[in-house]
Amino acid sequence: MSKSLLPLLTPASPVACCSPLAQEPLSAEQAEQVVPLLKALADPVRLRLMSLVASREGGEACVCDLADAFDLSQPTISHHLKVLHQTGLLDREKRGVWVYYRARTDALAELGALIGQS
Repeated sequence: MSKSLLPLLTPASPVACCSPLAQEPLSAEQAEQVVPLLKALADPVRLRLMSLVASREGGEACVCDLADAFDLSQPTISHHLKVLHQTGLLDREKRGVWVYYRARTDALAELGALIGQS
């Protein structure tokens, strides 16, 4: 499946579709909505990026602040941040030549509630 065919989730509520897994089974449609989030976080670089952004003071970071944490090029880091943004896990705002990313803690909390709450 090409990346362009993946469904983009609305930034407003990427996981609000579903009750916790321990309460009732997901429908096929609900599972399709959650899979892109889990796939995005399943990559070690993206999981670390999500953690780095979310743990920064203010929950925000510029790609220029994150590149030193990895042995990867800035375009590769930007690609991973773009994937996290497209799935609704990060918001972004362009300021001059830099793009700043902010963790969507509500999306992370909803994903955690889906998986962890009984």
